[in-house]
Amino acid sequence: MKISELIAKTPLKRLVDKSPLVAVLPLYGVIAPGGGKLRGEQINLANYAEQIEAAFKTKGLTAVALPINSPGGSPVQSSLVFDRIRQLADEKEVPVYAFAEDVMASGGYWLGLCADEIYVNRNSVVGSIGVVSAGFGFPALMEKLGVDRRLYSAGDNKVKLDPFSPEKDEDITWLKSIQGDIHESFKELVKTRRGERLKKRKDKELFSGDVWTGQKAVDLGLVDGIGDLRSFMREKYGEEVRFKRFEGRQGFLQRKLGLGSQSIGEDAVNALVTKVRDQAAWGRFGL
Repeated sequence: MKISELIAKTPLKRLVDKSPLVAVLPLYGVIAPGGGKLRGEQINLANYAEQIEAAFKTKGLTAVALPINSPGGSPVQSSLVFDRIRQLADEKEVPVYAFAEDVMASGGYWLGLCADEIYVNRNSVVGSIGVVSAGFGFPALMEKLGVDRRLYSAGDNKVKLDPFSPEKDEDITWLKSIQGDIHESFKELVKTRRGERLKKRKDKELFSGDVWTGQKAVDLGLVDGIGDLRSFMREKYGEEVRFKRFEGRQGFLQRKLGLGSQSIGEDAVNALVTKVRDQAAWGRFGL
């Protein structure tokens, strides 16, 4: 038996295999602040830093692929994950490719922008380049129930947008100003990352917060083409290309029940609230 045939039939093959290797780093879920136990299937730097680092440290790495399925969420966490991937990609001089699945919208598209090229399914929902805030107000309900609101603060602006107090015009103006700043940052990132690939369209159309399906996103220059991860990589790097998958950090109940990373005895109601909130984010795109 030839040495090459012997190696092919043993674990040694993995050590001497020189075929292209692609690290696959799935970014699935709502983008939300990290650091706590109650985060479920959510994207944030705390949950993904270890996997991102490991992906770029892969020996013999040829490229990094990012399957993305996210309706968005926290602009800060979107920016943090974006920055970490771009920093490592530049340091290692490794190309990054993003592949949209059902949704790559809002913060999900922000993540996609960290890739050198973006590909989508024809039916993917892409875009939502905007900023949104949502909440509830309960003053009328409290009045009906005969409940007095007792709130004390030092500082005139300490209790903006209090849900138990009547809404104030100046608070709305303040919130819209913050949203405007974040929106400008988002727009600038799109223009910087997509550059001349953006078709000549009025900013009002591209940055209205609207969404488009795959081919329309290609036509607008928001993405580079229609394609899926496996087919694209096999065409680019050959039939022998290998894939190594790096998953985000998950807890036992997250894997089993989809309710988030829970410790024993943790309040199940909070887990349900997180789940409902995440589902509402997906619901904006009919999912």
